Amino acid sequence: MKIILPCSTINMMSGDPVSISQILDQLCINPSEVIVSRNGKLVPEDAVAGGDDEIRIIRIAHGG
Repeated sequence: MKIILPCSTINMMSGDPVSISQILDQLCINPSEVIVSRNGKLVPEDAVAGGDDEIRIIRIAHGG
């Protein structure tokens, strides 16, 4: 499984099924600061990824 971090770094993980929240936890990323897409579509934290999925973690920009 290919994980693309907000800084455009690419991490490879095993293809075993895992939830998005577990991926974020393993990478020490706060889920309230990012949105996640799986194969180009936004997914919630409880979605499961694995196999040849491409996960992109996008940092949320917010302000006033």
